[in-house]
Parts: sequence; C-alpha cells; structure tokens
Amino acid sequence: MAARRRGPVLRLCAAVFLLDLAFCKGHVEDLDDSFKESRKDDIWLVDFYAPWCGHCKKLEPIWNEVGLEMKSIGSPVKVGKMDATSYSSIASEFGVRGYPTIKLLKGDLAYNYRGPRTKDDIIEFAHRVSGALIRPLPSQQMFEHMQKRHRVFFVYIGGESPLKEKYIDAASELIVYTYFFSASEEVVPAYVTLKEMPAVLVFKDETYFVYDEYEDGDLSSWINRERFQNYLTMDGFLLYELGDTGKLLAIAVIDEKNTSVEHTRLKSIIQEVARDYRDQFHRDFQFGHMDGNDYINTLLMDELKLPTVVVLNTSNQQYFLLDRQIKNAEDMVQFINNILDGTVHAQGGDSILQRLKRIVFDAKSTVVSIFRSSPLMGCFLFGLPLGVISIMCYGICTADADGGYIEERYEVSKSEPDGPEPEGESQEPPQPRGAALPAPQEAKDVLEKKKD
Repeated sequence: MAARRRGPVLRLCAAVFLLDLAFCKGHVEDLDDSFKESRKDDIWLVDFYAPWCGHCKKLEPIWNEVGLEMKSIGSPVKVGKMDATSYSSIASEFGVRGYPTIKLLKGDLAYNYRGPRTKDDIIEFAHRVSGALIRPLPSQQMFEHMQKRHRVFFVYIGGESPLKEKYIDAASELIVYTYFFSASEEVVPAYVTLKEMPAVLVFKDETYFVYDEYEDGDLSSWINRERFQNYLTMDGFLLYELGDTGKLLAIAVIDEKNTSVEHTRLKSIIQEVARDYRDQFHRDFQFGHMDGNDYINTLLMDELKLPTVVVLNTSNQQYFLLDRQIKNAEDMVQFINNILDGTVHAQGGDSILQRLKRIVFDAKSTVVSIFRSSPLMGCFLFGLPLGVISIMCYGICTADADGGYIEERYEVSKSEPDGPEPEGESQEPPQPRGAALPAPQEAKDVLEKKKD
C-alpha cells in the first residue's frame, strides 16, 4: 500500500524538478550567428561551450541558475550560451580558445571571466563589469557601506590629473578582478591620513595602503599586486592567480581535519605574521594556508610532510623550505628576512634541467593516475601500443631472416647447370664451398682430356 502511494509522489517530484529545470533554462538564450549583429544593443553574459566538454556540462546547471537570478533581480545583463563548435567563426572573433569560456560583452568591449565557477562569483563579476568603470562615492555613508560590502576595493581621491588618467587605464584593464571608486577628500574616513593629493588607496584587511609611485612603480602593477587580501585560504586556482602579482607566497601546508597542536600552531603563526608585520612585508609577501599537500607536491615535484611551511616564488618557480624549527612568529620573521637577504638556499627553478624533470614527472604522474583510477583502461592504453610495436619489431626481424635464406637458395640454384650434360661427359663432383680452387696446370689437363 505504501509503495503504491510512493509512486505518484515520486512522479510528481520528478515532474516538478523537470518543470523547474525548464524554467531555469528559459532565462538562458541559445545564441546563433545572428548574435554577432544584435549583441551591440545590450550587455551580454555569454557561456561559450562545446557539447562534448565535461567542464561545460558541469557548468550548465550553475549557468541556468545565473540566468534565473539575473532575471529575477531585474539586471540589465542578458544571459546566453553559444555552441562554439557550431559557430566557430564567432567564437574565434571573441578570442575563445578553450571551453567553457565566460565573457561579458559590453558594446565593443569583451571581458573574460577568470574566477571560480560558482553562481555568486559569476553574478558578482557581471554586476561589477556591467556597471560604471569608476563609481563615485558621494557621501561618508556610502563609503562605509562599500567597506562593509567589499573586502578589497580601490579609491581615487582628488580632481583631474595625470594620475587619474592612469587610474582609469588601470581600471579598464583590471575591472574584471576588483572595484574602482572615486571620492573627494571630505568623504574619506577621518582615520585616513594623506600626505599629498591626488592619491590612490586600497582598502582591505580593516586598514588601507597608499600608492607611492617611487616605491611601488607602475600603478597597474601595484593594483594587480594589492587586489588580494593579505591572508588567504589557497587552492590551485588562487595560486595561479597570485602568480601574476610577483609576490613571494608564504604558505602553511596543513591538514585542516587534523586538530593536533602542530597543525593549528603553524597556521596561527602565519596569520600572526600577516597581521602584525603587514606594513613590513605586504609589498613582497602574500600569506595563507593550504589544506593538504597534493597540489604542492605536484608543483614542487617533491613529497612534503605535513604540517610544514613553504615559500614559493612564482616568477621563477623557485621555492624555499624551512631550515629551522618554527616556534613562534619571530622565528618565521627571521626565516623570511633570511630569504630576502639570500642566506636561505632556493630550490627548483626554471632551468633546462628542471624543465626536463617536469616533463618526466608529469608523464609519470599521468601514467600512475590512470592506473590508479582504472587499471583496465591503463592496460589497454599502454598495453595495446606496446603490443603493436612488439609485433612490428618481430615482423621486421623475421623478414630479414627469411630474405637471407631465400637469397642463399638463389645463389645455389645459379651455380647449377641449366640443362642435362651431354652423354659421354663425366660429371665432376660439386666443389664444396670454401674449398681451394684447382691449380692452373690441373685445369689445363682437364681441358685436354675433354678435347680427346
């Protein structure tokens, strides 16, 4: 009886799920070749995908949720998707080189999305890029609201100047990563001290830093370095993004599931250094922790024991391992200072030897991962080519042996007479191979006998 009741309920749930899925898909438009001309009238958030791409299939339900959310909040941004394999010319025109590729198209401009593929992050990107390049902050209340809402943002303070032109250029390039604002000196909080005007500031980690052209160099490079919080929970994607900053990455590699004193202590030490020595190291160092050592082991081609601290130089692929016991923040600061003055030995690098080592390591890792995940597939992928090569080698070797045997038989047959000898002539026994030839006199006697 219960099973009979459960049947209609399950069918109803399935129908509701399918209806909800269709409703979400209804807010994502399937784009074709007419999109090239019609897109300029609107702002579009487009997913360029390939039907066979596994990552594209994984993104599809998230993309449907993005379309539904953008529609429900009344966003001016339209959400669509395009099969880049069917409309390859349009995809190439927008610079699509991999799948999936997410772009926001605004007039003649196209902005690439490079963040995590989550609904909230994609929607945040769409709001940031679709709005004004530089947003004004007209009041202190608005300024405080932005501080609560955004973990990192940049502000230009002052009037028209060459610095503002550089700020606009930097914003047009880096708007895909962070927010840019402008404000007057009266709007800035009272705790902010400015030595000169105009100025560019970054607000993060409950404090602020002022751009100094002489110490920080190019404005765009400085913004790219400072767009991250000082302490981060790191993963492979974030390490890739941090590679463009040029900073050294001090990372506590721990097991977050392990609640032992040593694991939590190293993490706390890195957090303390990031907080208390921020003014001293924020230009050169980025701090954080990483859960697990799998990615780090692949990056370093080494086996790190947990917990530990590693300092990465992503600009030249060098790294530094602890040369002492880190008991407190002062020990970590001393270790960092020794790295800066060159007394700690750097490992790794991007030399030719390291590149060859990387090729061998990647090949080995690929083979091992295939056999671990699917032994039968591994045997098929590697056993079949080896079997074919073995058969080919065997065929070549046996062909050479047969050819020599046939050639030897052919030489023997050539040495035999073409027809039967005339009667009365005596047959000479066949001369064995390698026997000495008859002397000239003996050959002459034989000839005279034949004449007689």
